Parts: sequence; C-alpha cells; structure tokens
Amino acid sequence: MTYVIFFIVCFGASVVGAICGIGGGVIIKPVLDSFGILSVTAISFLSGCTVLSMTTYSVIRNRLDRGREASGAGDRTRFPLAMGAAVGGLIGKEMFSYVKSLSEDPDRVGAVQAACLLLVTIGTLIYTIFKAKIKTHQIHNAALCVLIGLFLGVLSSFLGIGGGPINLVVLFYFFSMTTKQAAEDSLYIIFFSQAASLLVTVVTSSVPAVEIGLLLLMVAGGILGGVCGRHINKRIDEKTVDRLFIGLMVVMILINIYNIYKYI
Repeated sequence: MTYVIFFIVCFGASVVGAICGIGGGVIIKPVLDSFGILSVTAISFLSGCTVLSMTTYSVIRNRLDRGREASGAGDRTRFPLAMGAAVGGLIGKEMFSYVKSLSEDPDRVGAVQAACLLLVTIGTLIYTIFKAKIKTHQIHNAALCVLIGLFLGVLSSFLGIGGGPINLVVLFYFFSMTTKQAAEDSLYIIFFSQAASLLVTVVTSSVPAVEIGLLLLMVAGGILGGVCGRHINKRIDEKTVDRLFIGLMVVMILINIYNIYKYI
C-alpha cells in the first residue's frame, strides 16, 4: 500500500510540476511528510531524486525538440542562473544538515521546513494573483543572474522541493517571462540544483536508508509524470496554467499548515 501511495503522489506531482514548471517537489515533500511514513531526511532525498528524474526528461526533450538550448531567458541569462542554482544547491544541502544537527528531534526540522515553505507559498500566491499589476524587469547581467540562481538553489535544496513556485515568481519578475517560458526555464534551473544536491549526498555518503524498490518506483513516477505533464502543457493555454498554479498554491498552504501543527 505504501508503494501505491508514493507512486500516485509522485506521478500526480510530476504531472502538475511539468505543466507549471515547479518540479513537483513542492507537492511531494509536504504531502509525504503529512503521512508520517518515513523520516524527513528520507523524504527530502526521495523527493529530490523524483524531481531530478522528471526535470532530466524535460530538459532532454526540450533540447531534442528545439535542436538547441532555447529558452525564454536565452543562454546569456539561462546558463548563469543554472550555475548559480547548482552552487546554491550545495549550500542549501549544508544548511539542511546544520539545522538538522541543532536538534535530535527530526520533527523540529520538519516544522522548520514546513514553516519556510508556507511563507514561500503564500508569497508566491499573492504575487501570482497580482502579477498583472506589478512592473517586471529584463535582467541580462551574468553576475546578477548567478546571484539570483544561487538564492533559488539554496532555497530549493534546503526545503527539498526542487525549486517550485519561487522559481516562477523570480523568472516572472526579473526576466518578464510568460507563464510557459518561465515553466521551461524553471525546470532547467531545477535540474542543475537537484543534480548538484544529489551529487553531494552521494559523495559524502549521506544517503539516507531507503528501500531501492521505493526509490526506483518514485523515479519512474517522476519520469512518467514528466511525459504526461509535458504533453498536457502543449495543449492548454497560459491562463489555464495560471489557474492550475493558483489552485495548487492554495492546497499547498493548507497542507503546510497541517504539517506545522503535526510536527509541533
């Protein structure tokens, strides 16, 4: 039964993640935390692996379809963003380890993650609702792009969500992207930050104890969800994507409130 639950969550989250460009971790992490089946550390690791599998598929398919690394932000900004996110992923991983070391109670770490994710989600929802009234920018400076990517990588790795909604807000605001452009670039950034985070986990031998069968099932769910989500994304308009994104944020706010209550 556990395998079925995990697969359904990963598949559904990856479908929505591929459509909206949020990676899926923002759904997988808090939902699985709410079940209390595995430790916070194990779920963060499994969520990261699932997100990485989905974004790997999406990045490869986008490259094959376009025949080049095209993106809304363009290579001048897209690559520096990804590089900054990769470094940020390493920093975020260390931050998570540090916070975890401060308390022997794993629930406290979960409460901190849930609280941070709640604030990020609320901020993202407010921005998305009023984004039509907010003046955006068009940044091209590579150094500034690296710093922005660094911030995104730290946040996504620490929270174990892969990037999620905050990526979209940053891409909307700093690069004046459309919803679908931001979704594509967000997945590209998430790919680099999650790859860096997973590499550190493996190199430092800090992989948590998880069942290989469960890991493979979640990775399969991530890839299959990416395939379906990408297919759907091409067939719906940007307003529909925005509505789906807003609805998802409302649900995630409620789940994170529950998780904070549960952990405390």
